[in-house]
Amino acid sequence: MCLAVPGRVMEIEERDGTRMATVDFGGVVKDVCLEYLPDLAVGDYAIVHVGFALQRLDEESAKRTLALFENLGLLEEEFGDPWQQAAGAPQEAHK
Repeated sequence: MCLAVPGRVMEIEERDGTRMATVDFGGVVKDVCLEYLPDLAVGDYAIVHVGFALQRLDEESAKRTLALFENLGLLEEEFGDPWQQAAGAPQEAHK
């Protein structure tokens, strides 16, 4: 299953002509493309899907959604790392 996950922009830089950000997803930090949201700034929250920031989100909604994902077990390691799964890394079969 693919999820769009809210994250907080920690740092922004341009790489090879592409605006990129370091984004914190409740403790998991990943690189994200900002081409769809060029005015996103450090400290802003966005919904991210497969490495692209798609929509700006207010802080309260982002934190509420991350808490819900955590409570549902969607961010726990026992279900595997969704970021590795998206990248095509092998995962253990679930029983």
